[in-house]
Amino acid sequence: MIDGLPVLDAVVHAYNMDAANYANRFAAPLCDLVYGSVVATARHGYAPTRAQFYRDWSIQEAAEQVFLESDTDLAVYHVLPIFSFKDGLCSLDKAIEAQARWPNRFITYCGVDPMTGKAALDELERQVELLHPVGLKLYPNSWVGSEIRGWKMDDPEIAFPLFERAEKLGIKVVAVHKALPLGPVPMEHYKVDDIDRACMAFPGLNFEIVHGGMAFLEETAWQLARFDNVYVNLEITSALAASRPAAFLHAMAALIGPGGQHAIERILWGTGAMAFHPQPLLETFVREFAFPEALIEGAGLPQLDLAAKRAILFDNYGRMTGLDLEVRLLATRDDEFARRRPAGPLAPFSTVQEVSNA
Repeated sequence: MIDGLPVLDAVVHAYNMDAANYANRFAAPLCDLVYGSVVATARHGYAPTRAQFYRDWSIQEAAEQVFLESDTDLAVYHVLPIFSFKDGLCSLDKAIEAQARWPNRFITYCGVDPMTGKAALDELERQVELLHPVGLKLYPNSWVGSEIRGWKMDDPEIAFPLFERAEKLGIKVVAVHKALPLGPVPMEHYKVDDIDRACMAFPGLNFEIVHGGMAFLEETAWQLARFDNVYVNLEITSALAASRPAAFLHAMAALIGPGGQHAIERILWGTGAMAFHPQPLLETFVREFAFPEALIEGAGLPQLDLAAKRAILFDNYGRMTGLDLEVRLLATRDDEFARRRPAGPLAPFSTVQEVSNA
C-alpha cells in the first residue's frame, strides 16, 4: 500500500534467462532485447546487473522483490509460452509454487501457444486443472520450430477455438502481448485491430491488452471507448513514468481521451517486475503524475486524482475478474511479507541472493 492506496501489479515474472534454458537461436536475442529495455528506462540504483538478470530467478526472489522492496500488495504471475526457452521463460512450476505458498498474494494466469493446435487446447485444460487460473496469457508469435510464426486474435481457426475452450473452463480474461515486437519480426501480429472481432465474438470474456500505450495509441484508446470488455495493462508503459515522464503523459492522455472516465475504469497497473523494479514506478505514478490543467481544459480530460489512481492500481482488476481483492488484502496484513517490512520497502535488490556475487 502506498499513501493509503492498495496496489495490485497485474503482471510480474520470474524469468529463467539462464543459457541452459535456451531452446533455439531466438532465446539469446530476446534476453538482450528485454535487458536493454530495462536498463534504458531504469532510474539510478534500480537497474539489475547482467549477472542478476541473465539467470533463473526463483519465485521466492520475485515475491520478495515485489512484496518486500515495493509497496505492492497483490500480484498476477503470468505463465509464459515463449518456447525459445525450454520452460517458456516463466514456468508453470513457478506459478504452482506461488499459488501454493502465497495464495492471498498471488493470482495466476496460464499460458499456451495457440499455433500448436489441439496440443494448445489440451495444455490449456491441464494448466486450468493445476492452477485454476483467472486468465490466459498469449503471445502473437510462436517460437516452436526453426522459424518465428505469427497469428491473429480474430482468426476463426487458430484463436476462436482456444477462446471458446477457455470460456468453458471458467477463464475470465484473455491477456495478449501487443505493441512491442519481440525482435525483428513482422509488426502486423502486434497491432491491436484484430482484438475488435474477438471482443464482438466473445462478449463473455475480457481482453487485456498488455503493453497498451507503447504503440497504436489511437486504436487502443478507441477500443477502450467502444468495448466494455477491453482492458489495458500498463506493463512497460508504466516504466516511462519514472524515466520519460513526457512520454508517459502523452500515452496516458491518448489512452483516456476518447473514453474519459470510462477508459480510466479499464486501465490496469502493471510493472513487469522482476525485470522492471516496481517501486520507483509506483512512487512516480502516485506522488508525481498528474495531467496539467492546460491539458485538462484544452483536451477535456478528467484529472487523475487519488480515486482514479486507486481504480488503476487496484479496483479495476477486481471488477475485470470478479475477484474479491479486499478479502485478499485483509489476509496479507500480518503475513510473512508484512512482518519483514514493518518500516516500509526494503532497499532495491537487497533481497536478491546473487547481488553480492554480481
